[in-house]
Amino acid sequence: MIITTQDYQITWEKLPDDYILPDDPVDNIYQPAQAAALTESLQLAGKRPPNCLTTTNYGICATLNGKIVVKAPDWAYIPEINTTKQEVYRSYTPQLQGDIPVIVMEFISDTDGTEYSNKPTYPPGKWFFYERILKVPNYIIFEPDRGELEVYRLEKNSEQYKIETPNQNQRYWIEEMKLYLGIWEGTREGFTTKWLRWWDEQGNLLLWSSELVEQEKQRAEQEKQRAEQEKQRAEKLAAQLRAAGIEPEN
Repeated sequence: MIITTQDYQITWEKLPDDYILPDDPVDNIYQPAQAAALTESLQLAGKRPPNCLTTTNYGICATLNGKIVVKAPDWAYIPEINTTKQEVYRSYTPQLQGDIPVIVMEFISDTDGTEYSNKPTYPPGKWFFYERILKVPNYIIFEPDRGELEVYRLEKNSEQYKIETPNQNQRYWIEEMKLYLGIWEGTREGFTTKWLRWWDEQGNLLLWSSELVEQEKQRAEQEKQRAEQEKQRAEKLAAQLRAAGIEPEN
């Protein structure tokens, strides 16, 4: 499949097995935790189908005028791949191996501004690659320290990103995933910070495993308290019956 945009002829080709992928370290230890949290809550809520692909700092490829371009967003969601997970263990080529990502995220921890790079010349900037080459419908830029979230939506007419406005709950509707995305502040894995979280159409927060465990503990404790209260009521009634000369039935 060949597409032409700007001065590029785009082809979707499998990355050669001997291609050396960039080995850039993540900017801080928070980024993997944030990415894992996004994926975990989808999995636990049953919103991560078997053939979908959620990626973390993982190469997404295209070939421009015969030259390979690899970008590794901090997190991405690909609805369906048409090959095995083993085939895409090193990198992923949209169109050839499955869907275009419906959302890509970059977590800012420095000020180099590469997330906003619209450089069209080779190698193109991240913004240009996501918007003009991949045409990803949703581009997220998140700065966790200040809790700043920017959600960009690809407009159909202009095929350019336009910043979105949150709803009254300060959440953003991601149409392709039928979920809201927003900021939640709290603690996970020892990190107390602002986290990106998912909410369903009814406004219910998609929980992490630790929260589900705590929820179950609270439910069990409530059941225990109810049982104890019921036992106390039964004992009180039995005592009242005996005081009245009536032997309660067992």
